[in-house]
Amino acid sequence: MVDDATKKRLPAGRQGWRRGFRKSRRGALEFSQAADQQIEKLLLRRFDRLLSVRRFVFLWTLLFVVLILATFFQSRALSPYYQSMQPVPGGIYTEGIVGTFTNANPLYASSAPDSAISRLVFAGLLKYDNANNLVGNLAQDWTMGPAPTHYTVHLKKNLAWHDTKPLTSADVVFTYNTIKNIEAQSSLYNAWKDIDVSAPDDHTVNFDLPNPLASFPHSLTGGIIPEHLLKDIPAASLRSSPFNAAPVGAGPFEWKFVEVLGSPTTDRQQRITLAAFDKYGGGRPKLDGFNLITYGDEKLLIAAFKKKQVSAMSGLEAIPDELKNDKGVQAYTTPLTSIVMAFFNNSRGALAEALVRKALASGVDRQQLVTIAGQPTGLVDSPILRGQVGYNPDIIQRGYNYDEANQLLDQAGYKRGDKNLRYKDGKVLEFTLRSQDTRQYSLTSQYLQQQWEKLGVKINLTYYSGDDLQGQVVATHDYDILVYGINIGADPDVFAYWDSSQASITSQGHSNLSEYKSSSADEALEAGRTRTDNAVREVKYKAFLTAWTTDVPALALYQPNYIYVTRGPVYGYDRKVDNGAADRFYNVENWMVRQKRQAIK
Repeated sequence: MVDDATKKRLPAGRQGWRRGFRKSRRGALEFSQAADQQIEKLLLRRFDRLLSVRRFVFLWTLLFVVLILATFFQSRALSPYYQSMQPVPGGIYTEGIVGTFTNANPLYASSAPDSAISRLVFAGLLKYDNANNLVGNLAQDWTMGPAPTHYTVHLKKNLAWHDTKPLTSADVVFTYNTIKNIEAQSSLYNAWKDIDVSAPDDHTVNFDLPNPLASFPHSLTGGIIPEHLLKDIPAASLRSSPFNAAPVGAGPFEWKFVEVLGSPTTDRQQRITLAAFDKYGGGRPKLDGFNLITYGDEKLLIAAFKKKQVSAMSGLEAIPDELKNDKGVQAYTTPLTSIVMAFFNNSRGALAEALVRKALASGVDRQQLVTIAGQPTGLVDSPILRGQVGYNPDIIQRGYNYDEANQLLDQAGYKRGDKNLRYKDGKVLEFTLRSQDTRQYSLTSQYLQQQWEKLGVKINLTYYSGDDLQGQVVATHDYDILVYGINIGADPDVFAYWDSSQASITSQGHSNLSEYKSSSADEALEAGRTRTDNAVREVKYKAFLTAWTTDVPALALYQPNYIYVTRGPVYGYDRKVDNGAADRFYNVENWMVRQKRQAIK
């Protein structure tokens, strides 16, 4: 405490400070009391009121939550009307195929795996669209003229090889000149040996033919090879070049590597890995990569598919029974521009007689062949397919007539004898029938055997592997009857199969499997293939069809299908017709296997 005496002794300044301090304390106290009063008035006194409206607040909050959930579920419910699952680019696609990969070079590729890799890695001047019409691939356009023996092709701009080097007309000229070099040993030699190929500039190629050929543009679908990588390799060494097993092309996919899996004696596989080529002339593929895995037989392939080790199976004759009810499996069945026929060797024994050939043709109820192998096929009644230039529905082969078939054999002098077989001059009427050892060919051959044995004809059946059939039977024409398929192609130039010049095994192609010889047919075939006007070709082929149906050198059976089995859909795959199995890849750059929900456009 400070007494009055002391206060009197304090300086006047200190006394003023103390008074100010006391005054400040009283002001702070008064402010605190006023604040407390305001808090009590504005908050505490109204808290009871806030509690009284809690039900109101809860209901509004609940309504807000309900509105959010309703909006969410309504959007989900209505999404199919403005969104749908749509294919999108991306992904790696894996296909399984039976066979062995050895050579991707388009000058030599022949097996199914070789042809598949060749088509994926290399590109031709032209290709076929989904309707089997010719369209440009490396070529921007092509024209014929001014003479019908001259064709000009203009290349697209900025074409490149997988190693980024530019692709020019020089590569095109190099490719076809290599084919024309007999030392290169290409199977395409005969088709190109007399054609002159030249390049006036980097983007133009001229083709000059010795004679007009209506089907020539279809020859321009073969793959082009790179001059800068192969020009220094002798033609005689090209078939065995390391390039063929690690190729550089200009197709939609570029080579990465190949690896061998499994045991050589049991389940050996080859896995060829390819990647999308960004600078492909047809645009970068929508798939990021493509794997092709080879298998020793169909059983191994089907087992791998069932284990989901591959996304697709190529080359099956029919859909496996164990997969027919699998809803996740998609099967694409595409007619091939081919015909399976029973070829009668016109140079052998009784088959040299037209009456016998006519009897064999009349004695087969071909309608049973439509589903004989469990897969629907289309019957064929002419050496030219329906819808192709030259096909005439009024000139077709004879139909089934069992009584007529018997009468024709009687007329030819073959009478029924012991065991209901037919004999002439003490010799039984019998033929060797040879075909490939596959399900469809064997069932077809067995059916023909049954049909002909009803007529009293003895049929001796023999089956061969694909390689043995080609080397031992087809190449030598060592058969009486051959059940075999021939490729007609998009253009029906069937000269090679029926012209007399192709009948001998010493001829260049020796593809006339019936050894059929007819001067009237020859004249019509040669005239039809050299006319570029389709109306004129129709007229010329009419004489050929008349001769063919009269002479019956073969029995046309059915049009085979190419079957492609996939795990789920392949968007962009659909094709109306193919000329060969590898044709499935002509639009591979548009394939998609992934899906994503997107707005409907």
